[in-house]
Amino acid sequence: MRAEVSSFIGREPEITEIARLLEVSRLVTLTGMGGVGKSRLAGRVADVAQAGFPGGVFVADLAKVGEPDLLSHAVADAMRLTDRTARPADEVLAAHLADRRALLVLDGADRLVDACAKLAELLLRGAPELRVLVTSRQPLDVAGEHLFAVAPMNRAEALELLADRAGRVVADDAGLCDRLDGIPLAIELAAVRLAEFPVEELVRRLDDRFRLLDGLRAAIGLSHELCSPAERLLWARLSVFAGSFGLAAAEEVCADRTLPAHALLGLISGLVDRSIVVRAGGQYRLLDTVRDYGEEWLHRLGPDESDRLRRKHKNHYLRLARRGESQWFGPGQQKIYTRTHAEHGNFRAALEFCVSTPGEERDGLDLAATLWFYWVCCGHLGEGRHWLEQVLDSDPSPTPERAKALWVAGYVAIMMGDTARATALLAECRERGDDRSRARAVQRLGALAMLADELDRAIPLLLHALAEYEDMGLLDTHVLMGKIELAMAQAFTGRLEPAGVICRDVRRLCEDHGERWVLAYVCYVEAYLAWGSGDHAGAERLARESLTYSRVFNDLIGTVLDVELLALVLVGTGDAAGGALLQGAAAVVWESVGSPLYGSRHFTAAHEECARRAALELGEEAYQTALARGRRMGLDRALEISARGRELSTAAPQT
Repeated sequence: MRAEVSSFIGREPEITEIARLLEVSRLVTLTGMGGVGKSRLAGRVADVAQAGFPGGVFVADLAKVGEPDLLSHAVADAMRLTDRTARPADEVLAAHLADRRALLVLDGADRLVDACAKLAELLLRGAPELRVLVTSRQPLDVAGEHLFAVAPMNRAEALELLADRAGRVVADDAGLCDRLDGIPLAIELAAVRLAEFPVEELVRRLDDRFRLLDGLRAAIGLSHELCSPAERLLWARLSVFAGSFGLAAAEEVCADRTLPAHALLGLISGLVDRSIVVRAGGQYRLLDTVRDYGEEWLHRLGPDESDRLRRKHKNHYLRLARRGESQWFGPGQQKIYTRTHAEHGNFRAALEFCVSTPGEERDGLDLAATLWFYWVCCGHLGEGRHWLEQVLDSDPSPTPERAKALWVAGYVAIMMGDTARATALLAECRERGDDRSRARAVQRLGALAMLADELDRAIPLLLHALAEYEDMGLLDTHVLMGKIELAMAQAFTGRLEPAGVICRDVRRLCEDHGERWVLAYVCYVEAYLAWGSGDHAGAERLARESLTYSRVFNDLIGTVLDVELLALVLVGTGDAAGGALLQGAAAVVWESVGSPLYGSRHFTAAHEECARRAALELGEEAYQTALARGRRMGLDRALEISARGRELSTAAPQT
């Protein structure tokens, strides 16, 4: 949740009233001018409302979303929901929320009012227990919306905030808080200046220069005027960042002869001291209203300067993506995932620049394709597909960048169940790509054949791709995943020993190179093999190991496959109720992300065997009751079960 002031003062009556409104109204929109504290207030309401929403409280920060088409993906991201279905993302959200008593906060809907209105209507129609809380400078204007106007602080609250930010008691006889309209952000900006000017001088400066402007605009304008020329220029340049940024990024994007890199730390520190820039851990960010002001000044510097800064921003994040890709096959995968997720908004901004700016098409292809590890491995398939389709449409010329984007887009389409589109993309890649891209396409076609239960076609394709990789001397995540896909195909055809040999080889390579994402799938296949050979304890241990790695990367597909396999293990070892519970929780996830177990006969075999055994042992009525209980619990509760074992599956029912 974005904060408009650094700590929370007052507003207790408002918090109570908004919480009450959410009990009687399913859609509440907090309206008010910028800086009045809407985001902070919504965050406090979300905090205190946790107990009343067992289905979850989800906060989507929309400040990082530039395109209306990405709204649903941003909400799915806030819910940690893997968007791997070919269905529209808003339908996925509606399905996931259908049975939940949940609270969804859409924070900062100003630029996306129409899209937020459509999404809110769809979700509320499909999820009767859902509540939606919105912050926006204007209403969504949909049926059933209850507006709550967030008022400026009263004089007592404003004085308390002024004293808190100034670090001392402030006598405001000159009416500074009144001049700033009681707006929290304006008061915070002015409080910083009390170390330099007495209250009377601040009021005089505001009236002399900004008499016709509202309190917030006046406070920001005064802060801008009192910055040094170098600080003002840096403020404008920092507005190209969407969300947070680090010092290295600021130096690379904003530095030149006018603003030398070695001077930026001091300049940023000065902007932090003036509350223009907010420090968040090791990162920095501009509050939305302050960023908008800087963006205005960047545009005043001329279109050439604005384009130059946006291009430097794009180049920085293209290099960051390339670095993430090159280091993904190694021990730093978790750090790469965390870093890429933190920079998600900036990657979006860079891609938006590429698809909207003539001459940037090849970099757009490169960036969208290079981020394959984030789209595929870390639960962002739907957004990945959005960008890949856009960049492919922007440049049809046969370039290496396009060839890479083709196989990545084909990979994403397979994972989202769009067989026809995947086949077309991979066919073009085989026809027009370089050697490496063609090998990638052949591997993906092999995986596609396996999911279609065409194992006689899948195995030769996978072997062909692996032979090509060997001829190229290539060893990376894709090569190891190709080996594991081959092991899966062989296991499905009953060739357990060869599959086991492959798994042992890939496990060794994963451990040697620190590869953990592929290792999750190694563990999954090994668990499947252990189950097939009668080693139930080994199957359970390996499935739990796989689950640990899958959760690190937000790989919901890997997670739910593990849960399905654990369900079978529990049933086979005498805990039919626990197995049914896990199946019920997994069913909710499959319904929200697409075809359960890919619709594959081989993948669904274990699920069907688990269901058959559990129903036989429990009786059909008790089995259905356990399934329903698992559905109510959801995946997180199911994961708790898988971690703590049988004590939970036989505990008192959860309501």
